[in-house]
Amino acid sequence: MSKRVLVIEDEPAIQELLRLNLSMAGYGVSQALDVDHAMASMLVTAPDLILIDWNMPGRSGVSFVRQLRSDTLKSHIPVIMLTARDDELDKVLAFSAGVDDYVTKPFKTRELLARVQAHLRRHLREAEQLVLEVDGLRLNHDCRHVSVGENMITLGPTEYRLLHFLMRHPMRVHTRSQLLNHVWGDSAELQERTVDAYVGRLRGLIEAAGHHVCIETVRSAGYRFVKRNVAPVSSISAEMPKENAWMS
Repeated sequence: MSKRVLVIEDEPAIQELLRLNLSMAGYGVSQALDVDHAMASMLVTAPDLILIDWNMPGRSGVSFVRQLRSDTLKSHIPVIMLTARDDELDKVLAFSAGVDDYVTKPFKTRELLARVQAHLRRHLREAEQLVLEVDGLRLNHDCRHVSVGENMITLGPTEYRLLHFLMRHPMRVHTRSQLLNHVWGDSAELQERTVDAYVGRLRGLIEAAGHHVCIETVRSAGYRFVKRNVAPVSSISAEMPKENAWMS
């Protein structure tokens, strides 16, 4: 069965261009002209990936992403923001809201298709059979669940990859550049402030679930995951994929 991409775009010409090229690439395509129609569409069929514009009639694309990331059943869906807004602060805000990639208009169709393929490949990679538990913070990589005691933590795909990488390498200091490479993939266009935004969001979600601060800022260096004890439930070893995610 072909993977389904939901295109949320209010400009008919761009929407048709995306539909045509995605269809030719073998994807099933569903379309929505605004966020409300997109939400209604997802009640019928959940997409495998979402392309969304920032400036939409009614609610913005960023507002949609925030709502999506708070939905336990749909928070895992990769989202690519497709927008004419190219200011650095806009990118930081979008990544903080939970987007996985940021593509500015005008865009190159081949590059966009490559990004779509990369995100789907990363997302659908066979799950590693590994469970990590650190001071009550539990990450089950088989079913991609994160919890503190009975409290489930809803994470987007990028937040999950960031936490998984840090938990698998506790007490080691990672620079922002290293985290960009390992978590997002090698991309010259991403700003190191993107890491700060995601770390801040991840800390907040973990603390809100009742866990203590476990991601420490190392001044002039980067970040590290602080542990008192690590108990891997499964011993199967797996490295984080060093796949180029074509992020921008």
